[in-house]
Amino acid sequence: MKSKKEKKKKLIKLKNSFLIIVTACSACAPNPMYQSKRSAENGNIVQTRSADVLEVKTGVASFYADKFDGRKTSNGEIFDQDKLTAAHRTYPFGTVVRVTNLSNKQSVVVRINDRGPFVKNRLIDLSKSAAKSIGMIASGTANVRVEVLSWGQ
Repeated sequence: MKSKKEKKKKLIKLKNSFLIIVTACSACAPNPMYQSKRSAENGNIVQTRSADVLEVKTGVASFYADKFDGRKTSNGEIFDQDKLTAAHRTYPFGTVVRVTNLSNKQSVVVRINDRGPFVKNRLIDLSKSAAKSIGMIASGTANVRVEVLSWGQ
């Protein structure tokens, strides 16, 4: 008999697989009006309309990793530092945002699944993988632009 933890992990894997399939299907037809981004769900390159930005904020990003890896996030998911996720104080869970490091113009698309950061004057906490994608591991923080691409529930 499987434990609740094993069942929960299997359900999360099933949901992630579904998201990967949906994301892959939506990225099939390239268009010059669109720009490339890394998908928050699976890390693959997908196309998004640059005009689809719903809100823009600038501030300081930090990242969280090892100490929190494997622990529950505020929305009940298990935190995986290798996934493209982030914590924000107020954005609804499931909100998808593009985070751009203003010093090197590298960007990554992440999904909000946690609350934070809990340090004053920080806008967003990124997973280690997301932080690595925008070149901020060495510095630990970066001035960023956060663009909301879709609102969560």
